[in-house]
Amino acid sequence: MQQRPLSRTGRRVSAVGLGTWQLGADWGDVSEDDARAVLAASADAGVTLFDTADVYGDGRSEQIVGSFLKERGADDITVATKMGRREDQVPENYVIENFRGWLDRSRRLLDTETLDLVQLHCPPSAVIDDDATWDALDQLVSEGVIAAYGASVETMDQALSALTRPNLTNLQIIFNPFRLKPLDEVLPLAAEKNVAVFARVPLASGLLSGKYTRSTTFDANDHRTYNRNGEAFDKGETFSGVPFDEGVAAADELKAALPEGVTLPAATLAWIASREGVTSVIPGARSIDQAAANAQAAELLDGGFDLGAFDTLVREVYDRRLRAEIHPQW
Repeated sequence: MQQRPLSRTGRRVSAVGLGTWQLGADWGDVSEDDARAVLAASADAGVTLFDTADVYGDGRSEQIVGSFLKERGADDITVATKMGRREDQVPENYVIENFRGWLDRSRRLLDTETLDLVQLHCPPSAVIDDDATWDALDQLVSEGVIAAYGASVETMDQALSALTRPNLTNLQIIFNPFRLKPLDEVLPLAAEKNVAVFARVPLASGLLSGKYTRSTTFDANDHRTYNRNGEAFDKGETFSGVPFDEGVAAADELKAALPEGVTLPAATLAWIASREGVTSVIPGARSIDQAAANAQAAELLDGGFDLGAFDTLVREVYDRRLRAEIHPQW
């Protein structure tokens, strides 16, 4: 597993990390034993970046991650959590008093004095554009509440605004074969400024697993059911905003072109991680097998798979099937 610098922090994180939204049981039920098994399988495979948030399962994900790391004694694993969705997402709520309350809760759940990395969790654009937001985060770093900070964003404009901040450590953004817009400006600028990029929703909520058909259904408490059209939050968070049937067809086309023995998820994750400017790709996993399969994608980065040919195919399928609808958004 490649380990890459986390911007200017002195830390290194794995090219393939682990997103833990699903461990909060927001993707259907996941038992605590299964959640801990996923964390263990990922760590055993060399994953050194766990991404979580205070709202994943209303703190359940943070609590499980914190408990696991304390028992394992895994000092080499960086935990990137997120804050800002525990209150209404209006600019007046993004003040240092609220930051302290949210972070104190995260520190308690993760059982740590100083949080490794805290990311603003898809706040309104006005928050990202406000100097006071970043002054507050700098103050929290100086107090030892957090070691570093970044931002998770929805749009390219938000990303470009965040990248103007001199102490930004990382940027988290949706990037996968169905969402190529970050290639235009965001990834090159992040690389220029030495800001780490975490590619989230890398498998487009499972569309790029290559396992779905147009008749696939999901549990009622799974966001792939209740947020398919943006009913609960930004629709781009579910299937990367791609209409389900079109996403299935595009995934099938990518899958059919792969050589024997290479799965679509592995090829997708390796392709994302190989793009200049990407520090880590953070797929989720609900089982040991999924965690192991995600980590195995790192092997494709070191040879044995023509990433250049796959890149050509990804761009051609995107241009033909998705660009007209997806590229103008976000």
